[in-house]
Order: sequence, then C-alpha cells, then structure tokens
Amino acid sequence: MTEYDAIAIGSGIGGLVTAALLARYGKRVLVCESHGIPGGAAHGFDRQGFHFDSGPSFYCGLGDSQSLNPLRQVLELLGESVPTIPYDPLGHYHLGDITLPIYGSCDRYRAEIATITPTGAQELQRFERRMLSLYDALKGIPTLILRSDRKLLPVLLSYWPALLKLLPHLGEIQGSVGQLLDRDVKDPFVRRLIDLECFLLSGFKAHGTIAPEVAFMFGERSRSAIDYPIGGSTALIEALVRGLTRWGGELRLNAHVERILVEAGRVTGVRLRNGTLLKAPIVISNATIWDTYTHLLAPEDLPESYRRQALETPVLDSFMHLHLGIKAEGLTGLTGHHVVVHDSDRDLTEPGNTCMISIPSVWDPKLAPPGHHGIHAYTMEPYHSWQSDVAYKARKRQRAQSLFRALERVIPDLRDRIVLELIGTPLTHAKFLRRDRGTYGPAIAAGKGTFPSIHTPIAGLYRVGDSTLPGIGVPAVAASGILCANTLVEPEQTAQLLKTHRT
Repeated sequence: MTEYDAIAIGSGIGGLVTAALLARYGKRVLVCESHGIPGGAAHGFDRQGFHFDSGPSFYCGLGDSQSLNPLRQVLELLGESVPTIPYDPLGHYHLGDITLPIYGSCDRYRAEIATITPTGAQELQRFERRMLSLYDALKGIPTLILRSDRKLLPVLLSYWPALLKLLPHLGEIQGSVGQLLDRDVKDPFVRRLIDLECFLLSGFKAHGTIAPEVAFMFGERSRSAIDYPIGGSTALIEALVRGLTRWGGELRLNAHVERILVEAGRVTGVRLRNGTLLKAPIVISNATIWDTYTHLLAPEDLPESYRRQALETPVLDSFMHLHLGIKAEGLTGLTGHHVVVHDSDRDLTEPGNTCMISIPSVWDPKLAPPGHHGIHAYTMEPYHSWQSDVAYKARKRQRAQSLFRALERVIPDLRDRIVLELIGTPLTHAKFLRRDRGTYGPAIAAGKGTFPSIHTPIAGLYRVGDSTLPGIGVPAVAASGILCANTLVEPEQTAQLLKTHRT
C-alpha cells in the first residue's frame, strides 16, 4: 500500500483547499478525484469551442489584495493567483416589468431603487449600514487563523480588540437576515429584493438565511472588486491544483474511492474501485454528508443513531441547467449576470420561477468562438420526480422552458441565435457531480440548526465542503477547507506559516 499523511476524497474547492494547505504545512497529501477533470461543482467543460462553467459564476475580490474572500487568501498563501476582469454593475434583476441594475456602490444601488420606491431606498440604507457594521466587525478576525477545535479559543483571545468589537453584534451573528429586515424595512419591494438576494446565496429567503452571510455579500461587493476570473471557474481550480503540487501534494484523476477503510473506530486509508489500497491516518471527505455516510462508509463504521440523524439532514433541491452557445452579432450593451423572476405573485423559491443567467464571454471573449457567446442558465428543480425513462427527453425540454423564457427577457431573439444547446436535469447534476439527489446542499435554515462541523465520530475522518460549517457557496466551502487544515496542525504552525508568508 502507498502511504500518505492525508488523503482527500474529491477535488471540489473544499477538498483542494484542505489538501493544498496541508501540503503547504509540509504534509504528504493525495487528492483522489473520481472524474477525469478536477473541480467538483466548480469544474468547467468544453463543447464545440465554448468553455462553460458548471456551477459558480459570481465572484468578488479575487483580484483585490484587501478582499476577505477566503479563496483568494488561500491562493495567495500558496503563491498562486488568477487574472481577473472587474466589472460593474454586477448584474440586472428582472422583476416583473422592472429591470434593476445592481451596483457594487451602495449609493448607486440605492439611487436606482429610489427611482422605484424612495421610501424603500431610505429603509434599505438603514439595513445596509447594519450589514456593513457587522462585516467590519467580522473582518477583524482573520479567516486564515480559524480552526475547529478547543485550541481556537486562545487563538481568538490574542485578537481581543476584534472580539470586543464583535460583542455588540453577537445577536446578529446568530440571527437571521429576516430579523434585521423586520426591524429596518417595511417597503414590500425592498423586502422582496432582500429575499431574492438571500435566496441566491443560500437557497432560503431572508428569514432562513444567517445574517453574516449577507453581511459578507454586502461588504465584499461594496468594499472590494466585483470581478470574474479569466478562464472561468476552471482557472480557479487550476490555480488550486498548481498550489497543491507546488508544495508537494498530488492529484490523482479517475481515482474513484469506493470505501473509506476503518479499523477499531479509526481511519486507515481508502480503497479505490480498481482495488488499489491507499494508506493514511487522516482522510478528508469532500463528498456530501449523505454520500459520505451512505456510499463511502460501511453502516457498521458509524454509531447507528449518529448515522441515522446525519442522513436525516434536510436537503435543498437540485437544478435544471441550460448551457447554450449563441451567435453574438448585433448584441450590444449585453451584461454578464441576470436574474429573472417570472411571476411576482408566486414564491421566489418555486421551481422555475427564479432563473439565474451567466454570460461570462461578455468579459472573457476567449470562452466562446469569435462572434459568439456562451451562456449558463439555471433554476432550482426537485429531484424526486425525475427518472431516466422514455419520457425523459421530452420532460427535460419541457422543464427547461422557464430558462429559455428567462433568457428571452434579456435576448428576445435568443432561439434564432442558438448553435449549441445542452440541457441538464437533477439526474445530470447528480451524475456528473456525484451529489446525493443532485442537491445544492443541506436545507438548514437560520435558527433551525447549524451546519455539521468538520468532525466525525471516526478518529482521523473529517469532512469539508458545502454540507459542513460554514455552509454553501465558494467562500464558505473554501473556509471549511481552512478550518480543517488548521485543525490538523498546531496553532503555532499556522502562526508561523502566516508570519513566513507576510515576510
């Protein structure tokens, strides 16, 4: 058997961040990826000269050295970076008959809202101030020093001025955005707007989204750069892989982990589908909580009550995806991000009602052949009603119509321009991302529980990714990798690494 200090299962952002940081700490690390390309939900793919993102499409602060984006900070620590293209507005929201540009500048954003509801703009200002105050308080604790064990407390105490600044915000840190919204905003348009922004972040409206998540969003887009990585999400994954290998780590593709090996309650390594045994005292699963505890472990490896409770973690819906290549002739003034809400009388979270659109070739023309644009549109879609049968093709075209209609709000003659069309369903999402039921992640609303930690009952087994604290989204999963890697070394090693990096 080949021996490593640690093995990460899955090359999503959480797995790559953990492994690359452990390599930076001097550990011998291997990442096993089931597919032929790395990236997990953030991978990219090519078709007929178009390069598409499979998942994340909105980023902030990747090219800004002052940004709090955990992914940017990790890349910098690894000696890596990605070239970016800044842009503003970050996108347009199409709400009924209203099209609203969303600017990074709070003043400019409120000015646009004031043309619709002057009272709502004033109320939004109070809400923004509260969010930015929370953001300013949170940024005093560096993400790169965080860990997930008792040794965190003395580390935090060394930042006591920042802790004192956080004290007035303790209720907000633990509360929902909805609680703050109820305090500051009565205007129905602005309330719906905040609900929409929360839904885009977490899959929940304001009362289900934790306040720090939205505080981070407001802070980063107003205090940092809204930018897109040249080369798409693939460029971010490639930078993490470079960082991993630069510090001696290894990525093995087409290496499907069939089982995490456990003896006497302790991890000993993994077994690949081809029978290869890889030995390590530490294994980090970047798979979802359901896949880890159902497919990667034998039932007897976990206490039954723990396993049952973990598998009962509520699940967010999956997605319908639409990847299109279109002719760009005559499209002037096109912007890269759009959100279309078809019916204002229906709930934002209803499948097909809220559609997200990304056209990154607006910023990076090399993502599409000359004279063309590449489009990624998606909307939430339940998994349970999908099966691969004779009606599958017809059903997926029918369920994709909300995405086509959303795109026609932006490009009215869209269907005449299409040269490449790919429709993905929850079954596609589950297959290519190896995600249980193709889910977006756990459906844990604010005040209804917390995301599971990186720890498991099995000694040496840890978990990272969007089904662990702090939750869903690129900054959150990168943060989960930081928490895990730091927990596996001493605080003094982290402090020395950061000191070495700064000098």
